[in-house]
Amino acid sequence: MPVLFSALVTGAAGFVGRALVRALPAPPGTLALGTDGWEERLRAAPLEGRAIFHLAARVHAPRDPDEAAFRRDNVEKTRRLALEAARRGARRLVFVSTSKVYGEESVGRAFAAGDVPAPQDAYARSKLAAEEALAQVAGDEGLEVVVVRPPLVLGPGARGNVVAALRLADGPWPLPFAGIANRRSFVHVGDLARLLVRCASHPAAAGATLDAAHPEPMSTPEFLTALRRHLGRAPRLFAIAPALLEQGAALGGAGGRMRRLTRSLELDPAPSERAVEWRASTGLEEAAAEMARAWREGWR
Repeated sequence: MPVLFSALVTGAAGFVGRALVRALPAPPGTLALGTDGWEERLRAAPLEGRAIFHLAARVHAPRDPDEAAFRRDNVEKTRRLALEAARRGARRLVFVSTSKVYGEESVGRAFAAGDVPAPQDAYARSKLAAEEALAQVAGDEGLEVVVVRPPLVLGPGARGNVVAALRLADGPWPLPFAGIANRRSFVHVGDLARLLVRCASHPAAAGATLDAAHPEPMSTPEFLTALRRHLGRAPRLFAIAPALLEQGAALGGAGGRMRRLTRSLELDPAPSERAVEWRASTGLEEAAAEMARAWREGWR
């Protein structure tokens, strides 16, 4: 039986937000923080007794290094929301952060919540600063806060790197990625939504930082092969040494993008699974089939 509670969601119209709204036991209130007038809407929002899911954010964009804008949208708005929530007696705030707070590459082992953060871009730095702001409000005001750090989120409607991978996989050309043996964590949007709902009511979630990932990471060749299979295309992968791929991409100004294909970024979900009795169930094949079907139906 789902635990009934009143919820309020920021970022409800986004990719993860839509899945979360569907997963909640009752329709939530919503709060838009990304446009003019957000302060007035925050003051008027029904926060009393609510579980607040804070998903709204300025999202990662390689061509947007504006630290001040990321800080305004991802740190200061988060701080203001938390202070208002504490003042008006919200029951808990669940914050969606990112695996990128750990850095861009895991070497030798998966990242875990106790690891020292090393964010590498404005987006990741702002998410870490927002986590720190929430910790301060929690300590000063007694607000219960849960931080969830997802990696790549899969599912129809995803943007960014997922759309880029689908475009690549749906092309007719052979791809030079067969020699890559990396480990990239992912989570399906439905599994992430289930975890967020769990975090709103589970006693062990209060004050926790949870990594949200499927227990079996994927490699770049596995991801592209799965997408091509479900798109009705042959894998057509051949091998070029990852170091050569990175060097060639760096010459064209795309070194960072290539490293996301060649390097590992792995999370250990076991502590989250134990803490809140949650486990991601949608694996790569099922996610790829679902995305390929939506792609063929016109999702772009």
